[in-house]
Amino acid sequence: MNRLTPEAAESFILANTALRPVPHAPEIRLHVADEATALWQRTEEELEAIGLPPPFWAFAWAGGQALARYLLDNPDLCAGARVLDFASGSGLCAVAAARAGAARVLASDLDPFALPAIALNAAANGVAERIAATAEDLIGRTPEADLVLAADIFYERDLAARVGDWLGDLAARGTRVLVGDPGRSYLPRARLEQLASYRVPVTRALEDAEIKESHVWRFRDRDS
Repeated sequence: MNRLTPEAAESFILANTALRPVPHAPEIRLHVADEATALWQRTEEELEAIGLPPPFWAFAWAGGQALARYLLDNPDLCAGARVLDFASGSGLCAVAAARAGAARVLASDLDPFALPAIALNAAANGVAERIAATAEDLIGRTPEADLVLAADIFYERDLAARVGDWLGDLAARGTRVLVGDPGRSYLPRARLEQLASYRVPVTRALEDAEIKESHVWRFRDRDS
């Protein structure tokens, strides 16, 4: 795989996306792509690698839109808080948390294009000074965060099990953990409390629907 510099990744993102309002959170604008498959192919060509994960950073996924809407509508959750946006993708939820008053936000993602995408989207929304991005694998660690966000992460069994155990442990130790999800296959519903539901406009090519019923959940803590 080619070594992708931040400058090359930023140029790639700008060349293959457009800055548009998020359908269910139009206060926020993201650099998004029109079509997933073509961008996926260009990503693999850019990195000279086959079998890469989909370009999650280039789209506003249903769970992320729901969670972003919830944060914007409930700014008391973020006001002055230290926030971790896990598997941040485009940085949508990180931007929403910053817009809702978070003191600082750490957005984590393993995709080499996600970090520059997060930086571009943070800048486009005027919150770059409060959002930092990291490519470190944080599963199993204890972040310095009052609030942990995770959207659209429970789509693959093994990953969902690891993430669910980690987030559940954080919640048991007193960290507020919120999840945005439109009914992914491996969502650990028995460990969650539903907080809100939204009808979220999405791209049919991504979600096989034009409107996706999406929910915001809270991991139960030790006392619930």
